[in-house]
Amino acid sequence: MRDYALILRYALEHPWAMMPEMGPVVAEILARHVAGHALSAEEIQAHVGQARHPVGRVQGDVAVLPVFGITVPRGNMLTDVSGATSLEVVGKMVRALAADDATGAIVLDVDSPGGDVAGVTEFAAEVRRARDQKPVIAVANHLMASSAYWAGASATEVVASPSAQTGSIGVFAIHEDMSKALEAEGVTSTVISAGKHKVEGNHFGPLDDEARATIQAKVDESMAQFVADVAKGRGVSASAVRSDYGEGRAVSSSQALAAGMIDRIATLDETIARLAGRTRQRADAGRRSRRAQRAMIGA
Repeated sequence: MRDYALILRYALEHPWAMMPEMGPVVAEILARHVAGHALSAEEIQAHVGQARHPVGRVQGDVAVLPVFGITVPRGNMLTDVSGATSLEVVGKMVRALAADDATGAIVLDVDSPGGDVAGVTEFAAEVRRARDQKPVIAVANHLMASSAYWAGASATEVVASPSAQTGSIGVFAIHEDMSKALEAEGVTSTVISAGKHKVEGNHFGPLDDEARATIQAKVDESMAQFVADVAKGRGVSASAVRSDYGEGRAVSSSQALAAGMIDRIATLDETIARLAGRTRQRADAGRRSRRAQRAMIGA
């Protein structure tokens, strides 16, 4: 029980931009893994819907980067046991592709319920920098929720497959008071600390008003950054994001299009084919221009 409480606190003490039903799932995966009862790949897939590690691919000069599963700032226990996506890793790949002259466009293939707020605003900024160099298209294939939408909204264009869900703009944190469960097991926990706020919000007792206010302030701060990044990425006001973009709900593709959360409805394959077609047209135009220039010089 004590191990579970510690792992649960590790998983949930920070704000998360994730679909709320995924919170207990993250805690269970971590707790079982640390306790030596790691879930099998099949069990993980049943829990989180994804057990794939992202593998990039290239079609023509279109680079496709998967953003699957729960998003986390770096490679860690979650990426190891559940196929989660490290935003640090994907961010480096986006930066490299943006600087690569052989890459004509970058597609983010997104199927994610969101994740930890840490690292998301930095990744969103990386996407915005990349879109200044070449098209970056984020495709909801078939879920782009919370932190995944937070980052995806900074792309040149946001696309959703016909059956996709997007949005879930919101942040949460969970506190679990484990005192009664521990008491039932005959365990009494005494927390000894130095520093007024060192063990504030610990799971061995109920929250007091000051601890609750502190957690709420962290959630509000993360939410404000979430909204600001989406507004910057989509070119709308923060108030529009708060009022028109689902108010915390994940919405259908048609609802997202009507609200301005996405730019079009199309599948991943359709998006790649469209981008590849544009690239071919630019290449053909370039060749025609060079031939004309050579003809003028020859004349």
